[in-house]
Amino acid sequence: MNRRELSTALTDAGLPPDSFRIEGVHETDPVPTDFWFLRDSDNGWEVGSFERGTFDVRARFDTESAAADWMLSTLTGR
Repeated sequence: MNRRELSTALTDAGLPPDSFRIEGVHETDPVPTDFWFLRDSDNGWEVGSFERGTFDVRARFDTESAAADWMLSTLTGR
C-alpha cells in the first residue's frame, strides 16, 4: 500500500479528514490541533500523532508500504 491508497482507505473507513495527515497526499488547511501523521524523514518513514504542538513518532519504517500498512492497522484495526 502506498500513501495515496492509505488516504483512500482511511477515508473509506470513515475517519474524519482532519484526523490524519499524509505528507504530499492528504494535508488539510488549516492544520488541525491534533492528528495522526505519516511522513518521510532522513531515517525512513515515520508514523505518529501530533498533539499540543508536539510530534510523537510512534514507529519508523524503511518503506512507505510498511508505514502505510501500520498506520491503517493502527487507526482502523484492519
